[in-house]
Amino acid sequence: MKMLKEAHSGLSVDVPSGIHKEDDRPAWDNKVQYLLTCIGFAVGLGNVWRFPYLCQTYGGGAFLIPYFIALLLLGIPLFHIELAIGQRLRKGSIGVWYAISPYLGGVGISSMLVSFFVGLYYNTILAWVLWYFFHSFQDPLPWKSCPVNDNQTEYISECIKSTPVNYFWYRKTLNISSDIMDIGSLHWGMVLCLATAWAVVYICVIRGIESSGKAVYITATFPYLVLTIFLIRGLTLPGAAEGLIYLFSPDLNVLKNPRVWLDAATQIFFSLSLAFGGLIAFSSYNPPKNDCEKDAVTVAIINSLTSLYASIPIFSILGFKAITAYWDCLDRNIVSITNEFDLMDQNITRDTYNTWHQELKYQHPERTSGLKLKECKLQEFLDQSASGTGLAFILFTEAILRMPGSQVWAVLFFIMLFSLGLSSMFGNVEGVFTPLLELHVLPKAVPKEVLSGLICLVSFTIALIFTMTSGNYWLEVFDNYAGSLTLLVVAFFELVGVIYIYGIKRFSDDVKWMTGRYPNLYWQATWKVFSPVMILVIFLAYIVVQTQKKPNYETWNPDFVNFPMKEKKRYPNWVLTICALLVVIPCIFIPGVALYHFVRRLRDKRSRCKAEPYVNSIYCNSETSS
Repeated sequence: MKMLKEAHSGLSVDVPSGIHKEDDRPAWDNKVQYLLTCIGFAVGLGNVWRFPYLCQTYGGGAFLIPYFIALLLLGIPLFHIELAIGQRLRKGSIGVWYAISPYLGGVGISSMLVSFFVGLYYNTILAWVLWYFFHSFQDPLPWKSCPVNDNQTEYISECIKSTPVNYFWYRKTLNISSDIMDIGSLHWGMVLCLATAWAVVYICVIRGIESSGKAVYITATFPYLVLTIFLIRGLTLPGAAEGLIYLFSPDLNVLKNPRVWLDAATQIFFSLSLAFGGLIAFSSYNPPKNDCEKDAVTVAIINSLTSLYASIPIFSILGFKAITAYWDCLDRNIVSITNEFDLMDQNITRDTYNTWHQELKYQHPERTSGLKLKECKLQEFLDQSASGTGLAFILFTEAILRMPGSQVWAVLFFIMLFSLGLSSMFGNVEGVFTPLLELHVLPKAVPKEVLSGLICLVSFTIALIFTMTSGNYWLEVFDNYAGSLTLLVVAFFELVGVIYIYGIKRFSDDVKWMTGRYPNLYWQATWKVFSPVMILVIFLAYIVVQTQKKPNYETWNPDFVNFPMKEKKRYPNWVLTICALLVVIPCIFIPGVALYHFVRRLRDKRSRCKAEPYVNSIYCNSETSS
């Protein structure tokens, strides 16, 4: 720590403490543009398909308790630090940490690599969204019914054994293999969608914030318009009340489960896009005396409220899907009973079905059991929820099929998902773009358009692996390992770097200079104690949870004896090695860069001592003793 502070003390600064003026540095057109960009980066696909799932899984409204505790003790404080330090030092995620101490330079490189890795698979999800968007103009929707075989004589058996929605996702969209080792060939339709997704990203980020700042007016606001449309429509559907009751019914007993607190903290951490470097880069383009404290609180609260807001239409429509599936189940049973017992004149309804069923079971038990009636329970249909791609591309698309004008709702839904993902991609690309400028990996004469183009082209080329038949399995590998532990490590060193190396007093003075207010006790306590402790607890808990379960993955295998259930398989050792590398490679730069500067510092001092041993005798002796 002493050595880090010594390295920091050599930083030349202007009044007051650390402003580095750059006349040619871009700037936001206005405050609204900056806030929309931060909101668009923070509010992403996870707000729509992971937060509602966690609420449903962990006791509905009870999940909000650990969620908001994590928001107050971890999310908002770290968000404030990233916005403040980027604005104060006016540098990106690498320049900031080098300015504080060269030994911390690896923190910025780590966050840059994580942004790059996450951007690879995140934009592949947008390619999937485009694939569904293009197919949403067909009438009927292509996932409504099973296709026939090449002989046009019968339906494809894989579709019959599963469902049309599952078949379109796993076979038509992913063309998925039954094993991660079966790499397969490229899905050329998906390659075209991936190229389109990266082309759109490139057009929007071609000149950094100068271009993405314009696009964000649409990408950050349009999802709220679509969510409002879905909210109005969803609340008018039958079953909406059941869906919302199911979502928010509190079960306080789940708070005894430590996994609830772990998932709540990680959801806050990742939904705010902390430690990616994008927020630091965005804030570095602000005026020096912008109120970063107010911005941090505003964006963090909007992000969390968006998660709640998105949950209402999502589960209203899933409740509609559940109630209609429940009614279909009852109707099939009513038809079977009516035909078997010749009750055409009795007019059995859904409301009277249970009474008729119980009476017939009592009077004719053998005939009733021979019908093999399905047990219809609304709770079971409500339980058929999922997160991630399962929610977006399976459950929600199936629910849309049951809505009048399903093509319109499908188009709106996938435009909303694309807008959400696109605005988040701006932050991922910025988290790579700005650090590369600071590293000077290319000559200064290279235009920004070329650098952003190279980032998108290299990313597209590597992401082709996700368009192969095993691509979905590799995307899950990247999702589980590329942006998990590394972000926790980066965030911890961000806190240590700002609060304990840059110095909390100096940082607080900087915040006062920028905002006109000295950070109160809440900020001081969370920065110094609660936030770093929570990160350590999350890190250790994550390690414990991961080591307790064997790494495996679920495959879509039509030859599996229990198909359409997914077959669980263990990752091969070489895949586990890649999983470990996705975590280790970004993290290793943190100690690696520190070691490099330590060795370089010793070498430089020894060289000066040899060159001028008498002039620097005191200096050399102190260095030797240290």
